[in-house]
Amino acid sequence: MATGIGSLPFEDPDKALALILTELPEAPHWPQLPRRSSREHFVYQFLQPLVACGVVVLRGNRWVFDMARDTSAECLTDFYTTCLPAEEGDPECRRSFLPSPEAAAGFYAFLSRMRSEDLDRARFLKGQIAGPLTVALELKDEEGRPAYYQGDLRDIIVRTLALNARCQAASLSGLGRTPIIFVDDPAISACGSRLHLALNRETILEDLNFIFTAIRTEGAVTGVHSCEAVDWSLLMESQVQILSLDAYRFGASLIPYAAQLRAFLERGGVVAWGIVPTLDDPFRESGESLLRRLDDLWDQLFPKGPDRASVLRQSMITPACGTGLLTADQAERIYRLTAEVSRRVRQLTPSSEGTKP
Repeated sequence: MATGIGSLPFEDPDKALALILTELPEAPHWPQLPRRSSREHFVYQFLQPLVACGVVVLRGNRWVFDMARDTSAECLTDFYTTCLPAEEGDPECRRSFLPSPEAAAGFYAFLSRMRSEDLDRARFLKGQIAGPLTVALELKDEEGRPAYYQGDLRDIIVRTLALNARCQAASLSGLGRTPIIFVDDPAISACGSRLHLALNRETILEDLNFIFTAIRTEGAVTGVHSCEAVDWSLLMESQVQILSLDAYRFGASLIPYAAQLRAFLERGGVVAWGIVPTLDDPFRESGESLLRRLDDLWDQLFPKGPDRASVLRQSMITPACGTGLLTADQAERIYRLTAEVSRRVRQLTPSSEGTKP
């Protein structure tokens, strides 16, 4: 089954949806549209409640946590006054954690379109959020210290992301199909690096699992995407159900974790193979060349593991990453290649009914 990662290089949501529904009809995703405006940045899309209560503010062209003001304690109180009831299910408080129409035009266009579409071909509906490590390392306080290393700031980031993901899942579930919510967290590659020795593996797992639990509360399937070479064992130890990677550039980074990957598949996990390049020229590849590349990777990963048919049944096909910074022609080529590789993989497993996360 084919799906996308999230972003597309269009300003018009309808153009993005036309491409998604044509090429990815079984697991369409709502499109993030960064070219529309700066409001499509993750601060507005996923952390708007922190802006609304004054915890996160704009300093020049940079979003920061402003905790030095006399009113910072009051702002935190305002946040938790909304957050805690939302976590308990209060519908009015939960609505404030959805992205606004100005910050996520693609999300609302997707909901509207899906309500009027014939969804016979759709088995899943996909959403996405920015990951907690990526957000908390990028957002800093007024002194330039990353929010991740400050427990109170990391807590409100994780809670906000979890509620946003949960509210997305609830909205998509209301359309009558199972939601999939990906947590896009490329900064996980920092874990274990010399520049980030203070990153704690257990804390990363705790934060991810908090978000995954919130997503599954709404009956949704959890995914995590990273477009770097990361410590894959960390993610496979989490409660995630779909592991998504840039298999075109970093597929070989899975090889040292082949045993853990086989165990992940044996307990029902799914791998989303991002085999269609987004940083390399997609016009230099074909569906056939990409399938060969993927088949070579599978040969290295599963020489004696699960039989190939089992691997294929627990696979999804995706672009390597989002396409929001590319040209429209490139994005269209990438989505068509994604659909073509998916069709070719299905031909290798004629008895398969498709991926079942």
